[in-house]
This record gives sequence, C-alpha cells and structure tokens, in this order.
Amino acid sequence: MDSIISQKSLTFAVRIVKAAKYLQKEKHEYELAKQLLRSGTAIGANVAESKYAQSDADFISKLKIALKESSETRYWLKLLELTDILTKDEAGSLEKDVTELIKILTAIIKTTQSKAAEKDDEAAEATKATVEVMAEKRTVKA
Repeated sequence: MDSIISQKSLTFAVRIVKAAKYLQKEKHEYELAKQLLRSGTAIGANVAESKYAQSDADFISKLKIALKESSETRYWLKLLELTDILTKDEAGSLEKDVTELIKILTAIIKTTQSKAAEKDDEAAEATKATVEVMAEKRTVKA
C-alpha cells in the first residue's frame, strides 16, 4: 500500500497535468504552464524516488527536493492568479492541495531527522562504551 504522501502527490500531479493542458489550450499560456507542469509533477517523482533511498540522509534529501518543488509550484500558482490567468477559485484549490503537501513533507522530514539523530546518539553511546571496555581490558593486561 502506498503512503499518504505518495497518493496525494500523485493525485496532485494528475491535477497539475490537467491544469497545464487547460492553460495551454484555453488560455494560450505556454511558458508558465510548462513551469507549473515541471515543478508540480516533480513533487511526486521525488517522493517516489525517496522510497528507494539508500540511507536516512538520502531519504531526507529527496523529500527536501520535493518540498522545494512544492514551494515553487505554489509560487507559479500564485503568479497565475495575480496575473489573472487563473481565477482565484481555479488557483485556490490547487494552492490548498500543495500547501497540504508542504505540511506533510515538512512533518515527515522533521520526524525522520529526529529519528536519525536518535540513532546517531545511540551509535555514539555504543561506540563510547566499546572504547571504554577496550581501555579497561588494556589496563587490566598491563
């Protein structure tokens, strides 16, 4: 079963593809449609790539890229609205969805960073304990 972020980012990408088609066919807006399409679909692509991350750091990196793409997508949507290419209602629904993606991605990143820090602390404690035991063994032998 796919994660919530995987499902939501894919659903959002589908909406972005449809919005880009609309912008091109109905509004004859090609450049901004292309920018919106690129950033809006990159969110889900980076989330999908994060599933096969080689480490916690790689996982976090992929999700941070998705977060940056989300922020960029929100920018393009706002620009399309402020330039009257999209109505407030047309842009608003997509803006709401991308804001939700940003919140979810931020929460996942923070949680993963926290857990990775705990792992690092545990590893450091284990290493310290091993060094202390080795030092005691050397002292006993001497």
